[in-house]
Amino acid sequence: MERLFSADVANQIKDIFTGMINPITIKLYVDSNCDTCAETKQLLSETRELSDKITLDIIELADAGDDLVTYQIERTPSFIFLDHEGNYRGVKFNGIPAGHEINSFISAIMEMSGVEFGFSDKVLERIAKINKPVDIKVFVTLSCPHCPGAVQTAHRLAMLNNNIKGEMIEAQTFYDLSTKYNVSGVPKIIINDKLELLGNQPVEEFLKKIESL
Repeated sequence: MERLFSADVANQIKDIFTGMINPITIKLYVDSNCDTCAETKQLLSETRELSDKITLDIIELADAGDDLVTYQIERTPSFIFLDHEGNYRGVKFNGIPAGHEINSFISAIMEMSGVEFGFSDKVLERIAKINKPVDIKVFVTLSCPHCPGAVQTAHRLAMLNNNIKGEMIEAQTFYDLSTKYNVSGVPKIIINDKLELLGNQPVEEFLKKIESL
């Protein structure tokens, strides 16, 4: 199979990964009935080759066992991140992070490794006060240039508060979910299955919605 990353792109990503602080683990869940599992597996495998701080575990859905409940794996391809201590911090991708979503994928790797992102002290205080379960779904398409920012915000919120989970959902791959949540434009952000945001909103808008729950 032809490689997804050209030599130039692979070198650029490898240079970015030199800034990783701690090792991370990616757990990818696949099955034989999945249209994009092979391509997702290849993309993640090529990514793993670019840093010795990335471990990739590829797991057949039938063999996932307790992971299905622990990480709430409901569809394939899905993958989650574990930090250097093996902790799941609510960061999940559903579908291949290709196209523009390579940006949110790389950001998640770097930030899960311990690279800081620039939220203000006031925002960090608001995030720390969230004491209820929050589920953030961000519907994207791979051609959408505004989608990675929304995914990054959802994932950053999850990394900063154990009550929050953030997941990317590729709208065309998971058309049933797109229909369920009336996705007609992206990024569409669904919070706890009832509150909505449209577009790449600043983190303060996410927090307003969460605080209103």
